[in-house]
Amino acid sequence: MPARIIDGRAVAARVRERVAADVAALRESLGSPPGLATILVGDDPASAVYVANKRRACAEVGIADLHRHLAADSRQEEVAAAIAECNADPGVSGILLQLPVPPGLDGAALTAQIAPEKDVDGLTPVSAGRLLKGTPGLRPCTPLGVIELLDSESVPLEGAEAVVVGRSDLVGKPVALLLLHRHATVTICHSRTRELAAVCARADVLIAAVGVRGLIGPEHVKPGAAVIDVGISRTAEGLRGDVDFDAVLDRAGLITPVPGGVGPMTIAMLLRNTVAAARLQLAAAPAR
Repeated sequence: MPARIIDGRAVAARVRERVAADVAALRESLGSPPGLATILVGDDPASAVYVANKRRACAEVGIADLHRHLAADSRQEEVAAAIAECNADPGVSGILLQLPVPPGLDGAALTAQIAPEKDVDGLTPVSAGRLLKGTPGLRPCTPLGVIELLDSESVPLEGAEAVVVGRSDLVGKPVALLLLHRHATVTICHSRTRELAAVCARADVLIAAVGVRGLIGPEHVKPGAAVIDVGISRTAEGLRGDVDFDAVLDRAGLITPVPGGVGPMTIAMLLRNTVAAARLQLAAAPAR
């Protein structure tokens, strides 16, 4: 029997509906909605499209769009000053610096200057430390989306054997930690993992996040496993994932497509993080 395909677009739509309701409630109680400051430096076409999509999503759920566009020749201190202004602005609930930044700028150093309570991408060192320790904080959007997809299908994580293929700071490491926090037994694989197929084939939950088209075939998949494909490769035939979808479809129990799986979840979780950030700041504000 073919695997059940997880519809990321449908799950993301449900998340957005809940976010819209939360935004309306915050607007009612505070008199203004949460606000997201997207900071775009330069005119990279792909980055411009990504930011436009995020801004449009904000408008759809009622989050205030507080976009800033800086010139490509902006100096490090100019971008840092824009971040500092957003940190200090009580109308800004969340800050997102679109990466990569133009050559000559240090994106990691700039990201680190975002206030942790406004770090809706979950990428600052403080946010990473909170994730590692399991203390409250904002988590990276794509890993959150992976967990949301698994929860949407009621995939049991406690005690499950999970394998994450990929060890990036953006997806691999944080999704492994999120799984650990849900009491899964987690193995992280990478380019130097020996007998990758044998390791992956033990997994009840297999997450592929390396960006190598078709890396994961049926020999990597335990019969009935949940397979989440985070990888994206652009090809002449369109977007393709790390998983050989057609070859794995009859072996997995659940599987995400590319496109239409994890991708729609990233912006949906960004919106949810913006609401979470607004609530964190509201809880920390001194009583009047």
